[in-house]
Amino acid sequence: MRILLVQNDLRACEGLVRYLRNRGHQVELSTQPNDIRTQCAALNPDLVFLDLHYPGEVWLELLRFLRQEHPQVRLILTSRHPDLQREMQARAYGVNNFLRQPFTPRWIEAALRRAEGVGAATQPSARLPQTQGQARVRIPVRLKIIFPYLILGVFFTLAAAYVVTRVVFESVQERFLNQLLGTAQQAQNWLANEEDRLLATLRLVANTEGVATALEVNDAETLRLRVLPLAINSNEEIVALINPQGLATLVLYRSAESPPGVYQAVREDPAFQSADFVQKVLAGVVDTQGDKFAGRLLTPWGHYFFVSGPVFNTENQRVGVVVVGKSIASLAREMREDLFGEATFYDFNGQPLSTTLYNATPSLLLPTDQVAQVLGYQDQQSLSRTLTLGSLTYGELLRPWEARGGEDLGILGIALPQTFVLRTSQATRLQVFSLVVAAILLVVLIGVYLANRITRPLAQLVQASAQVAQGNLEIKVNLPGNDELTVLGHAFNAMIAGLQEGSIYRDLLGRTVSPEVREQLRQTFASGNLRLEGQEAIATVLMTDIRGFTTLSEQVEPARVLAWLNEYFDRLVPIIVAEGGVVNKFDGDALLAFFGILPRILSPKKSALAACRAAVRMLEALEALNRERTERGDPPLITGIGINTGMVIAGGLGARDRLHYTIIGDTVNTTQRIEALTRSLIQGSGALISHTTYTALGEHAQVFNLQPLGLQRVPGKQEPLEVYRLLPRPSAAEVPALTL
Repeated sequence: MRILLVQNDLRACEGLVRYLRNRGHQVELSTQPNDIRTQCAALNPDLVFLDLHYPGEVWLELLRFLRQEHPQVRLILTSRHPDLQREMQARAYGVNNFLRQPFTPRWIEAALRRAEGVGAATQPSARLPQTQGQARVRIPVRLKIIFPYLILGVFFTLAAAYVVTRVVFESVQERFLNQLLGTAQQAQNWLANEEDRLLATLRLVANTEGVATALEVNDAETLRLRVLPLAINSNEEIVALINPQGLATLVLYRSAESPPGVYQAVREDPAFQSADFVQKVLAGVVDTQGDKFAGRLLTPWGHYFFVSGPVFNTENQRVGVVVVGKSIASLAREMREDLFGEATFYDFNGQPLSTTLYNATPSLLLPTDQVAQVLGYQDQQSLSRTLTLGSLTYGELLRPWEARGGEDLGILGIALPQTFVLRTSQATRLQVFSLVVAAILLVVLIGVYLANRITRPLAQLVQASAQVAQGNLEIKVNLPGNDELTVLGHAFNAMIAGLQEGSIYRDLLGRTVSPEVREQLRQTFASGNLRLEGQEAIATVLMTDIRGFTTLSEQVEPARVLAWLNEYFDRLVPIIVAEGGVVNKFDGDALLAFFGILPRILSPKKSALAACRAAVRMLEALEALNRERTERGDPPLITGIGINTGMVIAGGLGARDRLHYTIIGDTVNTTQRIEALTRSLIQGSGALISHTTYTALGEHAQVFNLQPLGLQRVPGKQEPLEVYRLLPRPSAAEVPALTL
């Protein structure tokens, strides 16, 4: 067949296009409604799939065009969810063939058979398929899981029995730790040697002729000329000479990017004033190691390890301090080159200062409890940990970073890659390797396959369920297969279709009755009661009616009358709802509402206050509406409002299969009589309240503008009624808000 697909969602119809083309049909796809006429003329289709979800009236115009210009074309209407209003419109044009997502082969084939006139069951929308058409479980999920792992269990048992009899593994962990301990000890010795080298440079600088004199008078230039050759010859990274005030008279430093022999000179630098190893020298402290000290310091040029010592003049007076240092990054790099182990320096907070492990700084954070353990048990034991960086696993040994005199400057970590060597024969190695590789591949392949087969559909269902929980009822799942998950997917789609139709019905019910009545219906049906039991309550009833509306209706066409009423009620109903009232029914141009029953029973004072507030606002809204109507040439709508408070019975009225929630009682009839009095007592729009409402208001009666009109006789009542005219206040703000 020549088939034209007019679809709004290309992604959703990919499966439909693929199925039709695989069946040998000539398929054209279109998303632009304006191109349909051209495509129909060029293709002359036998069948058209038309999407119901085009916005506005586009889909209906396309349907009319196809029916008028191509009456021989068969039509299938597609949709994402039930749309009763559009489906009813389509049926009016003789289209009864509907196809809903997901476009499974079963339902596509059924729709094609219906289009060809062959009898086929219609696609279910809100219920599961019948037993004879239901997808059956051919291979249970339990068997899919048990059988592969049964095979793996047998394989691993046989393989383990074979390998254990042939291979004796020799533990290499102890050997690895011993190697790590040896490397760590070499690292500490290396640091001690490096410290001695720095001390040698320090002594050379301190004893150079002219240094003490220049430092004593803060002659930075002379110091530079004396010290720079020494720093170059020793290839030091930083040399500083500090005066007795702790201020660096001269700092010579070489950055990592600078070539050898190129130094930067900084004068009058305060970077070393707070350094403990400088202050000890200035204070003349002498310990068992002498008057030289070591420490680390964060400088403007980075983290450095320093040694410090005094500078004496010819009178053996201390005139300053010499500081020689090396960056911690250089220490780690050179240690790695000499010891073939990865080095990491940590501060006392566990933060790495420098490391030779590639791109591993963010993952090297040392917990504070491990820092405390390393420092607390440094004489008894060393702490080791395993680091996994990318594809490599390292064993790291942590020891205190000690300087001259045993002072702890931080934590030193030495890491080596873990390598396990099996001392077995070459044949055994090949056997073990082959078995392990085969087992790993089987586990990985079967595990990945089973995980995807089971978890992917479940993940799709979980995501769809989350969307439904958020209110998205257009979600669908498509789970191919022949097991329980496929049946679960069909059940889920059927459930969503039912929820979609239920949402439509709730929306229709919400437009037909008030939200309060709808909630009362829900609670009643949930409790198992078919009828709404009547309940007595003292409530306030409000009734409105347009004067002379019958005469007005005879002068214009019905459509215009309906538009007038909709505009009229659109102004009044929101006011009643905002004040807590329930609009019970519309009777032509009349409206009946009540206050104080739903959603819960209120006191007569509160219900009367709410009704009077609503009446005042309704009169103001009517005045604004009539001004608009007069400006456009329409006659004003003169409205009478009657309010009465008394005992009513509220409940379901009607037959067993058709109910109407309403209120009945003499209070309702009296309200109608009071509203009728507005015709004779009030010129123009106005509101009357009964004496019972006036009494119920209590102290709130003072805030309204109430005009007593005396006793009035009404038809059907033996006793006359005392009524009051309710006039709007100059400002609605004077009317108190209702507190429920």
